[in-house]
Amino acid sequence: MTGPMERLKTKITKEVLWLYILRLLKERPMYAYELKEKIKEAFDFEPATVSSYVVLYKLEKDGYVTAEWQESQTGKPSRKYYRLTPKGEKLLEEGISFLEETLEKLRG
Repeated sequence: MTGPMERLKTKITKEVLWLYILRLLKERPMYAYELKEKIKEAFDFEPATVSSYVVLYKLEKDGYVTAEWQESQTGKPSRKYYRLTPKGEKLLEEGISFLEETLEKLRG
């Protein structure tokens, strides 16, 4: 049986996967597998591959990111690179603000 802290960490990290993705895309465009690896490095969380793709698809559908295929210069297959839109940048800032406000309330 998992304890409260383990459940909190699992729920928070899974539910804010979109925030992790937007934060990383603020740095530069990336392809899905690269994002998954960067999430692991930056946030110490390894999302399921399918979860990353589902979240990226929804972010793209809702206009928070755009995607474009880029041909490889080394003969590797083309990759779909995701880029943060202004709408996505605004959502990222709103998400961070909400979390900061929530933490302040918890601190009292």
